[in-house]
Amino acid sequence: MARIAAGVASSHIPALGVASDLDKTAEAYWAPAFAGYDWTKKWEAEQKPDVVILVYNDHASAFDMKIIPTFAIGCGESYPPADEGWGPRNVPVVEGHPDLAWHIAQSLILDEFDMTIINEMDVDHGLTVPLSMMFGKPEAWPVKVIPLAVNVVTYPPPSGNRCWALGEAIARAVASFEEDLNVQVWGTGGMSHQLQGPRAGLINAAWDNDFLDGLVGDSDRLRHIPHIEYLRETGSEGIEMVMWLIMRGALGRATRCLHRHYHVPASNTAVGHIVLEPTEHIA
Repeated sequence: MARIAAGVASSHIPALGVASDLDKTAEAYWAPAFAGYDWTKKWEAEQKPDVVILVYNDHASAFDMKIIPTFAIGCGESYPPADEGWGPRNVPVVEGHPDLAWHIAQSLILDEFDMTIINEMDVDHGLTVPLSMMFGKPEAWPVKVIPLAVNVVTYPPPSGNRCWALGEAIARAVASFEEDLNVQVWGTGGMSHQLQGPRAGLINAAWDNDFLDGLVGDSDRLRHIPHIEYLRETGSEGIEMVMWLIMRGALGRATRCLHRHYHVPASNTAVGHIVLEPTEHIA
């Protein structure tokens, strides 16, 4: 049977993608941010996951004000990098896993989650930057990817509780898929940042690290954080962290931390990264 072996969370800052693409990762400014992913690159090479369910948000590349799905799952064969205004990133095309994706879509909808099913879309930095951080610059991504897009751009975004519950439903869906697959769930976005207005450049390191603490162990306190707290404490874009709760919900009752990284600043935000495994799977 398919199994969720681990969860990964990471910022998806577009400037990290630019630094990678332009081979600036060893420069003094960027080196500390990228160094925190060295452990994960080695670990992923050892783990060799078959599929990553990658939770991210689109930045007006596939969706705009004409259509705003709260939750959308990619069931297609492949997804090309999006042109975000300066040409597509020079990274591999993202290969999907339609069989598992359709199975998850069916399971989630029958489990009373109203998913939007997407068969064709371009994917932007929200999805491709995490792949670069975990896998570097390969000729082809070494894993199949199921994109799961969440609306955290236009009000109202889903609640943290609903995201956590969606993660739990994803775990049930994966566990009912008969093929033997090593699956990871990634939550991306965040951490604290605000891109506009009087508080532009806001970073709340104390809050960010408390959030990282809350992902580890058997507490579910993070699922109950209200929208207003994200806005007040982490800026207008900090709401992206609800996507990390989909990953956490998919890992079951309790987790342990395999790796953790936090660095400020990178561009105008905080870099957060954590690797978790469900304790039920520990021998």
